[in-house]
Amino acid sequence: MDNYKVTTSITLKDSETKVVIEDAEKELKAIRKKLGKLQDTLYAHGKYAVLVCLQGMDTSGKDSLIREVFKDFNARGVEVHSFKVPTELELKHDYLWRHYIALPARGKFGVFNRTHYENVLVTRVHPGYILGENIPTVNTVEDVNPAFWDKRFEQINNFEKHIAENGTIVFKFFLNLSKEEQKNRLLRRLEKEEKNWKFSPGDLKERKLWDKYQECYEDAINRTSKSHAPWYIIPADDKPTARYIVAKTIYDTLKEYTDIQEPELDDDVKANLEQYIKELNNE
Repeated sequence: MDNYKVTTSITLKDSETKVVIEDAEKELKAIRKKLGKLQDTLYAHGKYAVLVCLQGMDTSGKDSLIREVFKDFNARGVEVHSFKVPTELELKHDYLWRHYIALPARGKFGVFNRTHYENVLVTRVHPGYILGENIPTVNTVEDVNPAFWDKRFEQINNFEKHIAENGTIVFKFFLNLSKEEQKNRLLRRLEKEEKNWKFSPGDLKERKLWDKYQECYEDAINRTSKSHAPWYIIPADDKPTARYIVAKTIYDTLKEYTDIQEPELDDDVKANLEQYIKELNNE
């Protein structure tokens, strides 16, 4: 799945939004079982954490992807965080704080449904939101200038480098949805009563800013795809295929970490296994 990894400068308009893999749902069932077993080993090994970051336009399929890809995980082994508008408490800290405290512990998977990149995406499209962060050097929207964004990208790169160097394996997936498919999914939300709750009039307002969002995503991906924290651009128009590609990418990458093994039993314990079995059976 390396053909989806960003290793050189990209343009989103030239990136695929639709790929259909035959039997993607069947293939996903097989790979997610392998991922579940691998997570058990990761937990026993206890030296790595895995952070899966999901970004994409509204309706790109983040929620359902999380449900389907991690379905066979032990519940204790994966934690999902969905980042909404910052709370009053979160705004009293720097913008990375709420993401830092949500990072997975060693041995666990953490999934960020929307991520720290919202701070160079939504806020870049709507720079007025930055004023709510009460940053000492930002008093007007005019202070949210190119130098401000340069610094913020530097901070994000440093954040990811720091956690990677301390044992967190980072995956960043951009679910690349076409504007036409988003329209179809929004219409389904409106036309199907059971899906009405997912719709917000704000979705249409943000849709009108599609080109600006695409520009900001492209810049963010190009500035922050690093060997220790790569971006993957996933064609998202076909949901089963997108889910499979994400799961296969995670599994194939983690299998390269040959040091992730279940710990060996202590020699004394191993030598007395039969005795322990005998004790239990004789109770």
